[in-house]
Amino acid sequence: MANLPLIKVPIVDYGPDQAAMEQYRKNGEERALRLGNRGPLRFDREGQLDPAILNAYSRCGFYVFEGLLGKEELEDIERDVAEILARAPVNKQAKVDSQGRPAFDADCTARNISWVKPLSDPLGGTGFANGRHPVKMIEPTAPKEAPEYVLQLVLGSLQFSDACLRLYGHPDLLAVAEAVNGEDFTPFNEAVWIKQPGLGGSVAWHQDGWTHWDSPALDEGTHGFNFMAQLYGCNAANGLWVVPGSHRRNKVDIKAMVEDAGSDRLPDAVPLICAPGDVVICNRQAVHGSFANTSEDVRVTLNFGFHRRRSVLGVVSGGVHNPVAVYDEERIRERSRVIMYAIDARHQRFPNETPYAYKPFAGQEDRYRWTPEVKTSLKDYNLLDLGI
Repeated sequence: MANLPLIKVPIVDYGPDQAAMEQYRKNGEERALRLGNRGPLRFDREGQLDPAILNAYSRCGFYVFEGLLGKEELEDIERDVAEILARAPVNKQAKVDSQGRPAFDADCTARNISWVKPLSDPLGGTGFANGRHPVKMIEPTAPKEAPEYVLQLVLGSLQFSDACLRLYGHPDLLAVAEAVNGEDFTPFNEAVWIKQPGLGGSVAWHQDGWTHWDSPALDEGTHGFNFMAQLYGCNAANGLWVVPGSHRRNKVDIKAMVEDAGSDRLPDAVPLICAPGDVVICNRQAVHGSFANTSEDVRVTLNFGFHRRRSVLGVVSGGVHNPVAVYDEERIRERSRVIMYAIDARHQRFPNETPYAYKPFAGQEDRYRWTPEVKTSLKDYNLLDLGI
């Protein structure tokens, strides 16, 4: 597979914390591989998700579907990610890429790029996203050759990458979404994380949800989940870490957890250990975060999440992923049509697969064919994201 156009810098470490970090990674990886929450995606003869997978996901808050994506699809994704990086703004203020062309998001209204100072934690201890990142992570000293900012997150990714859109329509993953959230599941949002070697910043420990913590109907699945597809795999140095079972503990006092640990190395957390083509399902209520990427390995993760319809219908939300709005039936249906386009786009690319049948649009498949004109209409579709 071709190389991405990444920024090359000397690799640094965690300084005085390096030995402790190396031991923490080793211990975390050993615990992760003992959890019993990984393996191939399995369905029974009736097409129902293996109950053992659902039970392990419920117990741990995440599950690793091993080897789900094949070489052909990974190559498609890599080409699109390389093009996104090549067409990215040349710096945080620019509207053009390194060759003077309009950047890939130049004509968009929505915020589609998140920048980070190398090896920094821009969110910990701030009020961002309703203050859900209460404690700052360790910030290693960046190499002097590093740029001031690096691109780390691309939001609204389905409008910029046909390969991402096709992955969004993966029949087996949509069947998992149905098994977890019901046949009328709804979208959340989509993104591509790019944690560059020696540059990628951390994401402070947090839980994703914010609307339903005080709801009498709150349970372990109220705030939905994310799929995390790994282009190159991930490890204890560059990957996401999760506290198993924390999705069942309602709203967690993360600041107290860090104080008890004596550092940002939460003792119960484990890293996602994945090979290229593995896809993780991760509960949004689980405590999770990532450390600065001081490794030599890039991580590219394609995120896309789903909710239960009852968790979003009638909710007044927004302000984190998009403007505040009422999530009524019309809003949900408009946002959900992207699932239909993704299903058709995937079928055009992989005609031997059996497409997923999304029940809320049953019998209307002919109205949602993927065409160049439809692709144009997806611009700023993520202004309709259903964040809760």
